Amino acid sequence: MATPAAAVLERTGRAVTGSVHSWDLSTGVDGPGTRFTVFLSGCPLQCLYCQNPDTMRMRNGRRTTADAIVAEAAKYRTFIDAAGGGATISGGEPLLQPVFAGELFHRFKHELGLHTALDTSGFLGVRATDALLADVDLVLLDIKSWEPDLYRRLTGQPLRPTLDFARRLAGLGKAVWVRFVLVPGLTDGAANVGGVADFAASLGNVERVDVLPFHKLGRAKWEGLGKRFPLEATPSPTPARVEEARARFRAAGLHAV
Repeated sequence: MATPAAAVLERTGRAVTGSVHSWDLSTGVDGPGTRFTVFLSGCPLQCLYCQNPDTMRMRNGRRTTADAIVAEAAKYRTFIDAAGGGATISGGEPLLQPVFAGELFHRFKHELGLHTALDTSGFLGVRATDALLADVDLVLLDIKSWEPDLYRRLTGQPLRPTLDFARRLAGLGKAVWVRFVLVPGLTDGAANVGGVADFAASLGNVERVDVLPFHKLGRAKWEGLGKRFPLEATPSPTPARVEEARARFRAAGLHAV
């Protein structure tokens, strides 16, 4: 079966490229094991607590071919296999570049034999074809809020597309890890946490929930772009508050860390 990029190459005579911010080797944050993680540029969300605001605009990335990225990942294949890892496409928002992302997933999985993960907000889930998702072993799905008004305040976009995508993944039986950022005074309300927990539990395909404490490590990147970090005055949650949120997810029958 031809990959998305191969089809375009046959039609136009040009290899598909994507806007890539960077790539890195990571452990424990982008899926199981040690991961080769590609960060694509461009994102339709404008999250107040974004830790990588330098990935928001696609034009700030570097045009790169899929061949170059796959060749880079291949250098670490033996190490990644030994560490029980794989390859993750993150961002930005990978589904802003679905053909490029789909090509990478296909080649990571079928040429390199790597476990694959998609790190996404789900807002552009309609752009993920069934063929793309067939080459994804795990979806890391950010559900930023259960309350629609708060979600729009946090991201500038509506919540429903993310929930629709989550339900679609459940229908496909696709493994999902939910990510939820706990922000004091914003996302940490009992009703909001409980709403995300109950929704995630209703899906039947959520293997894990990462409750991520809000932090300000990305502040320097905002300042480097000449912008003020929007949540400058917001503190990080206390360990007790984080554990309370995790307990709510566990009470819904989910594995929360």
